[in-house]
Amino acid sequence: MIKKSLPLLLLLGVLGTPLLFQVVPLEIIKLKVFDAYVPEKEPSGYFSILNITEEDIAREGGYPLPRQRLAEIQVDLLNNGAIGVGWVMAFPQPDRLGGDPVFAETLAYAPSVLAMFENDSGDYPPTTGTVIMGEDRGGIDAEGVVQNIDMLKQNANQGIAVARTEVDSLVRRLPLLLRTPDGWVPAYGTEVLKILAGADTYLIKTNENGVEEIRVRGLNPVPVDSLGRKWISWVDTPQTDLQEMQVKDKFVFVGFTAKGIMPQLATPAALMEPHKIQAALAESILIEGSPYVPDYALALELGIFTLSVLFIWLLLHVFGITWGVVLFMATMASTAFYGYWTIQQGLLIDVTWALISQFITGATAFYLRFREQYKLRQQIKKQFEHYLDPRQVKRLQDNPDLLALTGERKYATFLFTDVRGFTSMSEKLDPTEVTEIINVVLTQQVEAVQKYGGMVDKFIGDAMMAVFNAPLDQEHHEEEAINAGIQIIHNMQKANEELERRGIEERIKIGIGINSGYAVIGNMGSDTRFDYSCIGDSVNLAARLESSTKTVGKDLLIGESTKERSKRSLIKLEPIEVKGKEKLINLYTINDSAV
Repeated sequence: MIKKSLPLLLLLGVLGTPLLFQVVPLEIIKLKVFDAYVPEKEPSGYFSILNITEEDIAREGGYPLPRQRLAEIQVDLLNNGAIGVGWVMAFPQPDRLGGDPVFAETLAYAPSVLAMFENDSGDYPPTTGTVIMGEDRGGIDAEGVVQNIDMLKQNANQGIAVARTEVDSLVRRLPLLLRTPDGWVPAYGTEVLKILAGADTYLIKTNENGVEEIRVRGLNPVPVDSLGRKWISWVDTPQTDLQEMQVKDKFVFVGFTAKGIMPQLATPAALMEPHKIQAALAESILIEGSPYVPDYALALELGIFTLSVLFIWLLLHVFGITWGVVLFMATMASTAFYGYWTIQQGLLIDVTWALISQFITGATAFYLRFREQYKLRQQIKKQFEHYLDPRQVKRLQDNPDLLALTGERKYATFLFTDVRGFTSMSEKLDPTEVTEIINVVLTQQVEAVQKYGGMVDKFIGDAMMAVFNAPLDQEHHEEEAINAGIQIIHNMQKANEELERRGIEERIKIGIGINSGYAVIGNMGSDTRFDYSCIGDSVNLAARLESSTKTVGKDLLIGESTKERSKRSLIKLEPIEVKGKEKLINLYTINDSAV
């Protein structure tokens, strides 16, 4: 009896371990299933998103917009019927043009919220009023924030524009409140609802696992997981811009969609800027039946897994092969339907691993039964392995860590480019000509990068990102990146000469940013699609330098870390402010004669 039960016990142990410990590949599969089957929700009707676009930046004379102008936008929004304004941007330094007093004054005209972005500074904002029902446990710790200047935050509320990602680097769950050493502080979207409801405190209900639900006085309780996170419903919140300003009776989330200003974060719906993510958080809090992961989810998933594996094993050993297979398929179908039904009800219970385990259990039981019946162990074993165990799949099964999204921390040089003026040019040309020109432009950039040993990481429209010293080691990669940048500028000059010969009056301009430093480099993405990419502060700074070429007036900007290891004589420019940096950034450029 024990001998006959041994395969079943081994199956339960082997298949149950990944579920019990929530291994990374299984977590990714679960999240992808939720993405596919969580029902779409309608927007609440209380919010609008104001995008400050690339065209707006050009029309306003470049970035950053003076705070005097932000004050005018605030007043225009209120005059157009907005009930409040959320600026999903931080103002940690005083306005060098002296526009802070008037901006601060306009913030007080209506409920206004400013963003604080997370960093590891250890600087925390004042805590908000909370009433805790139960023991004070659970939640996510904040590591520090970038606060706004006193003049502004005295006339507006603040919230942390948090956007933490899951194991597959997508944003799905956001905390409504975060812990600090002194208490609790609100996420941005939560603070918006608090001021709209006229409340001054939050109610936190906890249980033995952590946080159970969070409530803003005047609104319905919001079920959350033990860390206080809410699953986001990516609804289609109405969007407008500075020209339309269709914001009547709406609270408006304001942010930049112009390239190179705010980071775009990956969500199951699309790449989104921070203000769109915070708007989705506020929408999700108000949506009735918005999905959430209950505390008992793992216990229920383990129960479904265990009972269904035992039931299928019993079916295929008690009934004949034909009826056993029929009932086995019916069990899988019932399990799949239950999982789909619970997700539609807003309960995120995953049965994916139970289905996979059922299949493996059924296949194993079927194989053992077939072997006993026909006594052709070697032949059946060979057929079984050939069917379920091709070499590549076997390699992944033998070493599940190969499915993990891994990377390495490496010192490299990063180059970003962006073609200027191409959008306006494309509106005047035939689509065939637009495609031909952009292909020529990008090809010439790629040739320059490859000529000096770099690797093109990705294209984003007419922009490009390249990396030097990865994936292969490269000596003097800082110098080679600068050489590639100079070559790109030279190639763009040739491209303009070609346009002139074609009778096209517009000229292509290029902006290039180069910076060196450590970054996490490797395969990143999901279990079905990887993308070799780079993540880190040094990468972000290179992108910010590229976007700053417009304001500085230079085609090529080079970071200090690159300059220090370059033998080339560079010209030092006036230090500048960049988003996310408290200190001024030293930057350099090349002599015009170098091109």
